[in-house]
Amino acid sequence: MTRLLFVCMGNICRSPTMEGVMRRLLREQGLEDEIQIDSAGTGDWHVGNPPDERATDAARRRGIVLEGAARQVRPSDFEDYDLLLAADRENLAHLRALAPDDEA
Repeated sequence: MTRLLFVCMGNICRSPTMEGVMRRLLREQGLEDEIQIDSAGTGDWHVGNPPDERATDAARRRGIVLEGAARQVRPSDFEDYDLLLAADRENLAHLRALAPDDEA
C-alpha cells in the first residue's frame, strides 16, 4: 500500500483540501484500498481543530468532503509515509528541517 501525507502550515485549509480531493479521485478510480492518505501541518496552532469553514464550504460546493482534525507533522511520519507532499516551498523547508536525515 502506498502512503501519502499532504502538508501545509496549520492543517486546516490547504492540506485537508488536498486530502479531500485525493480521496475523491481515489474513490472514483477504485483505488481507495491501495493508497492511504492523511494530512498534517508544520505548525501546532490549530491542532485538534476541524478544517476551516471557508475551505469546507468551497469543497462542499464541488462535491468534496473535508473532515478530520488538524494535527502536526510527527517525526514518525517520515517513516510511516512513502511521500510527504508540501503545499509550498516554505512547508518544504520546514519538512526538511524536521526530517531525521537527508534521505527522508
